[in-house]
Amino acid sequence: MTPVKVVDASALAAIIFGENAADAVSDRLEAGRLLAPRLIDYEMANICITKLRRDTSQRDKILRSFTGRNRIIVERVKIDFEQMLSLAVQSGLSAYDASYLWLARHHDAELVTLDKKLQAAFASPVGR
Repeated sequence: MTPVKVVDASALAAIIFGENAADAVSDRLEAGRLLAPRLIDYEMANICITKLRRDTSQRDKILRSFTGRNRIIVERVKIDFEQMLSLAVQSGLSAYDASYLWLARHHDAELVTLDKKLQAAFASPVGR
C-alpha cells in the first residue's frame, strides 16, 4: 500500500522553484500518495508572486517553474473547518497551517513541510 503524505506549500515550493531543500523534500515525497488542502493552489500562487516581486530579472524562469507545478500530482482534499479551527486555537497555528496539520492527523499521514512551527505542532500531542 502506498503511504499517504501531506505536503504543504513550503515543501512543494522548494521543489517547484528549485530551492536548496528541493532534493531532501523530493526524497521524502517519493513513493507516496500526496494530499493537500485545497488552499495549496492559492498559497503556491502567493509564493510565486512574492518571488516575482523580489527578483524581476527572473520573471520568465519563475513563471515557467510555477506553470510546471502540476507535474507533481497532489490530491486536493476538503478539510473539516470546525476541527481545523479547534486545532488552530490549541496549537497557535494559522488556519492555513492548521489545515495541513488536520489533514495529516486525519489521514494518519506523514507531514512534509519546511515550516518549523508547523512541524513542531505535528510532533506535539496537542489536539490529538
